[in-house]
This record gives sequence, C-alpha cells and structure tokens, in this order.
Amino acid sequence: MPGPLAGVRVVELGGIGPTPFAATHLAELGAEVVRVDRPGESNLLALAGGLRRSRPSIAVDLKHPDGVAVLRRLLADADVLVEGYRPGVLERLGLAPDDLLAANPRLVVARMTGWGQDGPWAQRAGHDITYAAVSGTLHALGPRERPIAPVPALGDFAGGSLYLVVGVLAALVARGSTGRGQVVDAAMVEGSAHLLTMVHSMLGAGTWRDEREANLLDGGAPFYDVYACADGRFVAVGALEPQFWAELVARLGVSVDGEQYDTATWPAQRATFAEAFARRTRDEWAAQFEGSDACVAPVLSLAEASRHPQAVARGSFVDDGSGNPVPRTPPRLSATPVRTPGPEPAPGADTTSWLLAHGFGDDEVAGLLASGAVVQA
Repeated sequence: MPGPLAGVRVVELGGIGPTPFAATHLAELGAEVVRVDRPGESNLLALAGGLRRSRPSIAVDLKHPDGVAVLRRLLADADVLVEGYRPGVLERLGLAPDDLLAANPRLVVARMTGWGQDGPWAQRAGHDITYAAVSGTLHALGPRERPIAPVPALGDFAGGSLYLVVGVLAALVARGSTGRGQVVDAAMVEGSAHLLTMVHSMLGAGTWRDEREANLLDGGAPFYDVYACADGRFVAVGALEPQFWAELVARLGVSVDGEQYDTATWPAQRATFAEAFARRTRDEWAAQFEGSDACVAPVLSLAEASRHPQAVARGSFVDDGSGNPVPRTPPRLSATPVRTPGPEPAPGADTTSWLLAHGFGDDEVAGLLASGAVVQA
C-alpha cells in the first residue's frame, strides 16, 4: 500500500547525522528518495548504521561539471532537495537555490545547518552537543553540579531532522495552494531551543528556576526522578498528580510526612523513596508496579527496549535486513501506513540501475562512468 508521501520525489545530498535521518523519515513515509553520495565516501559518520536505509544510493562527483549537470537534471522534476552543507557550499557548486527554483519553481529546497543560513556563527563548525549548549537545552540537563553530555538526539535529530521534515511537509502543503516551492532553513540550534518552549514560558512566568535539579520536571522533585535499585539498575518515577503520588507511596510501602508539594518535605521524601527502592531489584519493582498508575517504569537498556512487552505487542522494532532490531518509523497512519525499514546500500551501489530507470540512456551512463562524473560501487 502506498505511503502518505507516495508520488513525492526527493533528492538527498549525502551527509551526516540529521540530514540522512530526515531523508530516512521521508523515505519511510512513502516518498521516492535517492541519496546522492560522494564517490568513494569514507567518512565513518556518513556511513553510520541506520541512517542510509530504505532508499537507493548513487555516487555523483559534484566537483565534476558533468556531475553537477546530472544533479540539475534530477532536480528538474524533483519535489524536494535535502542538503546539509554549510551555508554557501551549494552556491559554490553552482546550485544556488534561486537558480534551482528558477529551473523548477515547484521545488522545495530543504537546508539543514547547525546555526542557520546567516548570522555571525553561520560558518562555524559544530555538533549536537554545541547546538544544545548554545540553545540553552544543555544547561537544563543533568545533575546540579554539571550538565551532562547527552546522546546526539536534542540537536541533531529532535532539534534538526524532525524540524527539517516538518518544514518540508509544510512547504509541500503550501505548494498545493500557491503552486510554488520555497527554501526551508532549518537550524539545529533553533530546533533545540524550540523543544524547551514550555520551560522558557515557565521561566518567564517565574515558575522555573534557571538551574538544574531545582524544578518540578528536572529531578528537583522527589516524585519526578530516577532511583537506584538493589542490583545497580534504575527505575524512573513520574508521579506528578496527587493520586499517582498516593499510589506510589502505597506500592512502595512507606510512610511520608507532609504534603506532596510541600518543598520543605522534599529532602525527607527523597530519602524515603531512595531507601525503599534500594531494597529490591529493578525488575522486582517493575513487577510491583505492574498495572498501576504510580508512573513508575524500569530504565531499560537499548537492547532491552526492543523486548519490552509494549514494544513487542505494537511491533515497534523491526529487522531492517541487518539482523538487528531497529525502531519502526512513527507515527502510525490508519489509511496510508509507513514503510517497513529496508536495507542500507553501499554508497553508489545503485548508480547505473537508478540512472537508467530515470531517463538516462545507456550511452549517457557509460559516458558519465568513463568520465568519473558518476561512479558505480
């Protein structure tokens, strides 16, 4: 069954991190995506597992004039171009968005950068942790003593890839009314900041303190925190509402003096909870809280997450052909389901077959291969 983006043609310029993840999402939502890799790609981050799945790869040398001509030809009837170069690189390749839109007015040019297309930091290098740092997000994470170094989810993927996908979808909807494409300028630092909209609003209202472990939702409250168990593993507690807190106390089998939201009692509450959780193993506590509304859950490892009964029941993880479970692309749509993740081709594995299937003649492809403008892996 066709996915929700069936009929949408996407050209992705190979890169690392957020750009390929966005292209993966578009592909598994049903778009026809082709990844344009650099010939002989060897960057380990560009080859990172899971980010090149579900779409073919062709190798095109964009420093070769014939390679640029190939890309222009692909974009002539494409719906979306996805690229993650630093600002100005696309222009130096002779692929300025204004020129591309002049040739194909319906094209959506989706640009992913760390800092945005302009501003004093636009040309500065960075990675997930630096975007999270400047956005203020990193400041809010971790214990009171120091921020943590998080896995690359906040800047690269949540603040980057998913906002790029939202921009692409919004531009495609707008095109349905105007008939014209446009440029999407997605910056990871801005996406990371936007993820904390609620926190910024609470800060402005005076209900959030600008420090770590000092607030209701950052580990400052004893009923919204992580606790160590007897086996060295952990449980997460999120019993915010009074009825959930009451069930937490009852299932723990402890007595707590004072009211839940009386901050003067929080140190004693925390000590009581910590002592109780330390008496049993994580899985014993998971069994104790099974079926309850106390908002207590085991902190699962990455390997354990795919085996959790909820994930198994919904088929949340699937084999993408590598023999290992990977997350299925969300969300779920009732009438136009997303695609099951597919295998990852080697860079340039599909060059010849894909070009031949998309309007290039045998002699043309042979000439391009001979010149080095394109490469078949």
